[in-house]
Amino acid sequence: MVEPKPRHAPLPPVTTESVTARILLISAALLFLGLFLILPVVVVFVEALRKGLLVYLQTFGDPDAQSAIRLTLMVAGISVPLNVLFGLAASWAIAKFEFRGKSLLITLIDLPFSISPVVSGLIYVLLFGAAGTFGPWFKAHGMQIIFALPGIVLATVFVTFPFVARELIPLMEEQGNTDEEAALTLGAGGLRAFLTVTLPNIRWGLLYGVLLCNARAMGEFGAVSVVSGHIRGLTDTMPLHVEILYNEYNFTAAFAMASLLTLLALITLAAKTLLELRYGEALARTTRV
Repeated sequence: MVEPKPRHAPLPPVTTESVTARILLISAALLFLGLFLILPVVVVFVEALRKGLLVYLQTFGDPDAQSAIRLTLMVAGISVPLNVLFGLAASWAIAKFEFRGKSLLITLIDLPFSISPVVSGLIYVLLFGAAGTFGPWFKAHGMQIIFALPGIVLATVFVTFPFVARELIPLMEEQGNTDEEAALTLGAGGLRAFLTVTLPNIRWGLLYGVLLCNARAMGEFGAVSVVSGHIRGLTDTMPLHVEILYNEYNFTAAFAMASLLTLLALITLAAKTLLELRYGEALARTTRV
């Protein structure tokens, strides 16, 4: 006679809060998200379209608006690749090697997180302004740093460079050096080992860091506001252009430009969510192997 299998005892509940407490906590979280996240996004689009779609589209036909959009995309297109190169080099050095000054390098990478963007912009003005440390030399050689594209790029690179490095460092440290050492043992050079072994292993983390870096680069206000000079049609990025339009009481145009920034942020958020799903699955497969 076959004895029936013993029935397992039910698993204890993960949480000990009552149903009422859980409902209150969830309701409070949803209320907070609705008031401080969803409602502002809805208001931006409602105000942008208040006078109709035609007026909304005419906002982007303004030469100053087009200049702000071009400048924002150009700054992001320059600063993000630079941060990718720095992030790859810094994370490779920190995760794969031991050297003097390693803790200092990690501290310097985190520096933009602890300094106000406005302060970082002022530092660049003190260094490269007309009366700054290096400003007269650049001016004598016909190069404009502050109140021009180079200064905006420098400020944007400074406030965004931790994102790629901070995403890759823990990932590379977790993966270790085994795969690279195996590739070197089989005769691969350092560059080939990086391109064929390391880079494929970190590709999802790298894309995730690029998305975060790009989102911050397009939305940066404080540091760019200090170094740009607010020259309308020349050095105003999209966030600065929104401020100008709002101060001129041109609310429809201001919200229209803000809606474009919001739309870019939502696209970035959607891509970030998809990458998190794919990145998590890839990490789980790596862990199981």
